[in-house]
Amino acid sequence: MPGPSATLTELQALYGEKYRWLLLLAVMVGTMAAIMSSTIINVAVPDMSRHFGLGQERAQWVASGFMIAMTVSMLTTPWLLARYGYRRTYAGTMLVLLAGNLVGALAPDFSLVLAARVVAGLAAGVVQPIPAIIIVQSFQPHEQGRAGGIFGMGVVLAPAIGPSVGGLLVDWFGWRSIFFMVVPFCLASLWLARRYVPTTPPRSLLAKNRGGKLDWPGLLLAGGGTICLLNGLVQLHGRANPTALLLLAAALGAMIGFVMRQHRLGRALAQEGDPPLMNLALFNHRPFAMGSIVAFIYGMALFGSTYLLPVYMRLGLMLSPSHVGTVLLPAGLMLGITIPLVGRLADRQPTHLLVSAGLVLLATSFALMGTVGPSVSIWLLTAWAIVGRIGLGFILPSLNSGSLRGLERALLPQGSSTINFLRTLGGAAGVSVCGIVLEWRLAAHGDVLSNPASSPGRLAAFDEAFYMLAALCALALLAAWRLRAGTRLAKPG
Repeated sequence: MPGPSATLTELQALYGEKYRWLLLLAVMVGTMAAIMSSTIINVAVPDMSRHFGLGQERAQWVASGFMIAMTVSMLTTPWLLARYGYRRTYAGTMLVLLAGNLVGALAPDFSLVLAARVVAGLAAGVVQPIPAIIIVQSFQPHEQGRAGGIFGMGVVLAPAIGPSVGGLLVDWFGWRSIFFMVVPFCLASLWLARRYVPTTPPRSLLAKNRGGKLDWPGLLLAGGGTICLLNGLVQLHGRANPTALLLLAAALGAMIGFVMRQHRLGRALAQEGDPPLMNLALFNHRPFAMGSIVAFIYGMALFGSTYLLPVYMRLGLMLSPSHVGTVLLPAGLMLGITIPLVGRLADRQPTHLLVSAGLVLLATSFALMGTVGPSVSIWLLTAWAIVGRIGLGFILPSLNSGSLRGLERALLPQGSSTINFLRTLGGAAGVSVCGIVLEWRLAAHGDVLSNPASSPGRLAAFDEAFYMLAALCALALLAAWRLRAGTRLAKPG
């Protein structure tokens, strides 16, 4: 068994050819914990809202706060890996994620629950770019689709099983019980990290970057801009007001400041300067640039629907948490079947075709959800959810590998963290946009979610929110079609 100081070379010699798969398994379990932590809360939001006496706006921050923290912390992954190596970075995030969920489960008031969710989000953001770096660096190009498919199949089990088991736990033991679902995954990831995750940093991180300082001003600009953006969206409530406009203007200013700073640090890096959080040279590579646009819009649709769908079934169709899980479980299992099959296709078929097909299926699923009535069969509802999950199965293993393929090796960690950042930023905005659109349309139809019974107006409001998500997926198709091999980047430096 490897010791605590095992390097990448030592582990490769110990485990041989199978080592890259063992390493992928180790980081897959941690990513499952992070994704489960981000999605499982949705099925418990109505019960938590009643327990603490929260309105829809405050309850939404349980999801949005996690997303904000996760989004911003993704930018720190390359720096953390360069400074501390794979194992210390990965194990540290798992410990923080474990602590955040335990505190959330035991918190006596909503403020502490929200703080625990933010802490867990910080850890979840750091860990998520790591698997894509490992896949691109450790597997040959003809194996990357297969590796991404196997990884994706394992990771989607978390959102597939999580809401189903979480719904039962909420029914049986209350909303606090869902936080404990993440604990065994965190413990397993720590054990696997000691055995299979090396202490060394990724080979692609240049030695000159290891002593660089973390770009704290850039991180504050990214974090402040994200918070201003989401707060500004929430403040809109379907109408413009001075506070909302001021926050959105501050978000735009922070974004401009962030881009200017990253551009300056990127130019200074050639003269041994500190590394930027986001190397803007990545966007000179057309597949990466187009993939980033798709990732942002796709994130809005994916995370927005992950928030909207359970709330729709609970408060629109008035289904119990266990019935919500019954609908989502077959769809999640179908996603788990689709991803490895498409992963093999991704090694042979053009990325733009697979991603475009997935977006069409996802848009179709959202549009079909808008046709559902109060007397709908639960099997029909499940079928529409399955269509969307098959679409996700086409997108997930294709988008990252297609966007990162062709980048210089030294830019891979930056590329992985950047595309994950943009996808999750879109997701954070998507959760807020879905909440805003839903509240706006509920007001237009003369209803509020606090009413104990559903109504035709409430169902119409949910339908219109689903149509909005379908339109977003159609918009992403314009960029997806340009996900073709373009000009390779010149070697940095």
